[in-house]
Amino acid sequence: MNIAGKKALVLGASRGIGLAIARTLADQGVRLALPWFDWPESAAAMAQEFGGETGDNLIIQVDLRKPDETAGLMAAIEARLGGLDILINNIERGGMPILHGGYHREVNREQWQLEMETTLHAKWIVFEQALPLLRRSPEAAVVNVSSIAGLIGRSGPAGLLFNDGYAAANRGVSSLTETWARLGAPTIRVNEIMLGLIDQRHGPGTRGWGLLAEAQQRELLDHTLLRRTGTPEEVARAVLFLVRDADFMTGTVLKMDGGYVLGGEQPADMPEGMLEANETGGERRSVL
Repeated sequence: MNIAGKKALVLGASRGIGLAIARTLADQGVRLALPWFDWPESAAAMAQEFGGETGDNLIIQVDLRKPDETAGLMAAIEARLGGLDILINNIERGGMPILHGGYHREVNREQWQLEMETTLHAKWIVFEQALPLLRRSPEAAVVNVSSIAGLIGRSGPAGLLFNDGYAAANRGVSSLTETWARLGAPTIRVNEIMLGLIDQRHGPGTRGWGLLAEAQQRELLDHTLLRRTGTPEEVARAVLFLVRDADFMTGTVLKMDGGYVLGGEQPADMPEGMLEANETGGERRSVL
């Protein structure tokens, strides 16, 4: 898919992974719609970098949990950009247990619902509202950004980073990816990138990571086969592959976790075995 001149909606582009994705697409000649909701200082910096209100891109404040505001976003995209070819569905609300503690705490009264509404339901709202625009494109691509929390839940060393509700919401994202791939075919490809420990997202640069003891941080890295966290730029390159180069991929979940899910256990040494060849080297018999 030649993406130069295409129009993309990138969620969460004011910081971290979303910002890296927006920069990578912009470098490829893509025009951008970049909604924001909170973090006004980061949003102001994003607006300045990508041209503000008078540039070729669209910067707009939207609560993507609200269907009416999301519909307004799609109308603004059509008016400013003239259509939509790419959706980077990168919206979530995490809740690291090391920071938040349990859901029973008074401060967490709305945390579970926020994780569900943002990490799962808002993705659904955005896709549903964007679908008519995407269907007008001769070739379109959607990338859902999720977390390995959907696979491992609150278990092992990452139990300090992934809340129950966040994990459950991310498990649901993969179901949506498969459903949307069916709905979008053949002109809209829908894939998912499932992330492990990434800088500024469950890794260094987050408040929760800073609360971990050095031994806890080391345990998380030791559980990761590549023994390090990933970077937003690495994620952006993987997203670019899914959008630009993966023309025969849809409904696929690309796991980008440095081998965290596979870590913790190593293959056992191969046993000597109990069988020997007979004189002809053919059939085998037990020595017992």
